[in-house]
Amino acid sequence: MGLWGHHCSWRQLLHVGSATIPTQHAACLCSALLLAPSSSVHLQQSPSDPVCLLSCSDVLALPIFKQEESSLPPENENKILPFQYVLCAATSPAVKLHDETLTYLNQGQSYEIRMLDNRKIGELPEINGKLVKSIFRVVFHDRRLQYTEHQQLEGWRWNRPGDRILDIDIPMSVGIIDPRANPTQLNTVEFLWDPSKRTSVFIQVHCISTEFTMRKHGGEKGVPFRVQIDTFKENENGEYTEHLHSASCQIKVFKPKGADRKQKTDREKMEKRTPHEKEKYQPSYETTILTECSPWPEITYVNNAPSPGFNSSHSSFSIGEG
Repeated sequence: MGLWGHHCSWRQLLHVGSATIPTQHAACLCSALLLAPSSSVHLQQSPSDPVCLLSCSDVLALPIFKQEESSLPPENENKILPFQYVLCAATSPAVKLHDETLTYLNQGQSYEIRMLDNRKIGELPEINGKLVKSIFRVVFHDRRLQYTEHQQLEGWRWNRPGDRILDIDIPMSVGIIDPRANPTQLNTVEFLWDPSKRTSVFIQVHCISTEFTMRKHGGEKGVPFRVQIDTFKENENGEYTEHLHSASCQIKVFKPKGADRKQKTDREKMEKRTPHEKEKYQPSYETTILTECSPWPEITYVNNAPSPGFNSSHSSFSIGEG
């Protein structure tokens, strides 16, 4: 299922007092952080607090994360990613500070992923006024299942004939162009989009985590999945094969309303812990930031031939801004 090359383990929404300055991404509550080198940083956040969306490089530059820098390649220390993807679903509060976030989703429910242009002025000018292609995948997080992906997906297909693992909710989505889903790739969808325009895609995951557990006697833990997004620009032949950016996050999928119950259970467990124990855990954030990762291993085999689409015409699916 791919080798996960995350460049950092932090993609938090940090609340730093009132030192937030809105940017052009106000729709996603993004803000810039201005701190003097001697400033202290507090990670407490309540639901009513303002939030600040930072890139991994910003977070790692903070004094409290200096010990994490040794794990980063030198060329990535000051790297600003060209895009940011935000899954509009809350993270679990039962995740330890240095662990990757985990987000619970309900089977078949539509969840928004906001596609944000994070480029600095003058960066990647070749895509100005151009479309890019993003490929979404739901894949296994556990390496044991990664090695048997084909067999696992074929087994799921056999048990759920006619169903897909991943779909796009087209009527809900904004700014996506030519969405496509190949019937032979149940866990993959793709579309074109213009980074200069508002783009939000609503996805639905139809498999649940317990469908891939080894023993099914009831009460077993479901396996974690990953949502991975790979984005490409056109090459000189008009094919979308030039890799720009990849990011992913960890999820678990439950039967309808199961994710809400699990989130509530995690929250209640955390409330029973002592203040000292709570310090070892991340707070629950209202959204999930996908973190930069290695490109999907098969990007050299991206199929640029026409594939079955949701609609036969090349068109953009948008809804009003409200």
